[in-house]
Amino acid sequence: MRIAQIAPLWESVPPPAYGGIELVVSLLTDELVRRGHDVTLFASGDSHTLALLESVHPHALRLDPSVKEHPVYEMLQLGRAYDRAQEFDVIHSHIGCAVLPLAKLVKTPTIHTLHGVFTPDNEKLFTHARQQPYVSISDTQREPRLNLNYVSTVYNGIDLESHKFYAQPADPPYLAFLGRISPEKGTHLAIEIAKRSGWHLKIAGKVDRVDVDYFEESIRPQIDGVQIEYLGEANHAQKNELMGNAIATLFPITWREPFGLVMVESMAAGTPVIAMRRGAAPELIDHGKTGFLCDRVEDCVAALEQISTLDRAACRSHVNRRFSVKQMVDGYEAVYQQFLSDRFARNGTLAGARAK
Repeated sequence: MRIAQIAPLWESVPPPAYGGIELVVSLLTDELVRRGHDVTLFASGDSHTLALLESVHPHALRLDPSVKEHPVYEMLQLGRAYDRAQEFDVIHSHIGCAVLPLAKLVKTPTIHTLHGVFTPDNEKLFTHARQQPYVSISDTQREPRLNLNYVSTVYNGIDLESHKFYAQPADPPYLAFLGRISPEKGTHLAIEIAKRSGWHLKIAGKVDRVDVDYFEESIRPQIDGVQIEYLGEANHAQKNELMGNAIATLFPITWREPFGLVMVESMAAGTPVIAMRRGAAPELIDHGKTGFLCDRVEDCVAALEQISTLDRAACRSHVNRRFSVKQMVDGYEAVYQQFLSDRFARNGTLAGARAK
């Protein structure tokens, strides 16, 4: 198949540190190439991929202070991709609602993976384009009231071989928190859990511009470098080591997280997760076996008393069974094939496609 992958321009593919969507796009794209597909990746110019790379800007937008109007570059990227739509059998978008108007103007089908959440504003556009094909990354992410044309749920996958397994936590033990330092991710709750329980907490993650005030007012004053440590952003190896050596990873989200890659990465390292029972957490964590689902801070503190009873090998096996790259790419290949089959049934041809 000839496949176009359209990634956000905010981070490179794969991201140097934090960037869940871009990591998923990287793993998906490279595995599709390994399986013999002809793939073009539309992403920032500093991306690294086995596919043919097309870019309208040499750097990830987050790293370029000269860029003031990010949507301009997104529109340039979409224009380049859809000018070439006839060259592809399927276009796979990972950027949300911005692509919806263009997708209706070409014959090549566009598959939309929804990586984010719905807002009062973007709901208007999604509802207007409800018949376009959507893939959710968890069942919980879906909004039935919008009546969108969901064709599948495909869980995000990780490359298990790139995640070292830690059979035992470090001594002395500590808790880990990884992710954006933001109210939605619940960094402040992770600190509260650590303080109430007396555990040492190590925090790693980036601070986006919109969260600077939150960091300065709610987080920085609590960082003492002794019980509460902030390590800054962490790359893949550093994340794996930080979570692998932890006795538990805290995931006290305050919003409907559509997936939560950190939970999967932690369990792959052998470290169970203590999460709030929100968003996709119940779909990812096997309660009482690979972590605990909680409703309040008090529940998280209580769960720490049982965390050492969980089997770390079972955490990794859980990821291998449900969240591998193979399973993710199998899921997307099935979606692509469904649309190519439907197109062939309607037209008797794929209009020049060279399906492999």
